[in-house]
Amino acid sequence: MKKEYRIKKSSDFDRIIKEKKSFANKHFVIYYSENKEKHIRLGISVNKKLGKAHKRNKLKRYVRECFTKNKEKLKNYDIIIIVRQNATEIDFEQFSKSINHVLIKTNLFKRNKK
Repeated sequence: MKKEYRIKKSSDFDRIIKEKKSFANKHFVIYYSENKEKHIRLGISVNKKLGKAHKRNKLKRYVRECFTKNKEKLKNYDIIIIVRQNATEIDFEQFSKSINHVLIKTNLFKRNKK
């Protein structure tokens, strides 16, 4: 994922979380906020309690891959994904379905033009 698609600054994380637009399922918590860019921006948070560095990095790679696949279908929002403990026990296919579930419930997918 390119640098312009990432959220890194603590102030950006705080701003998005303060807006309190969120949704959660048993694997993820998602916070989102509209942005003025022409693309999405993604921030990922994985707690140290979820495992050692290689396991946390694997979870972050999974999240990035799911968003890379759906990048063109998503509205221009800043999105923060917080990975929960239950996400460590599922395979990539279930992981992807769970992220898509959260994105559908938050209405972040673009509408299909007919």
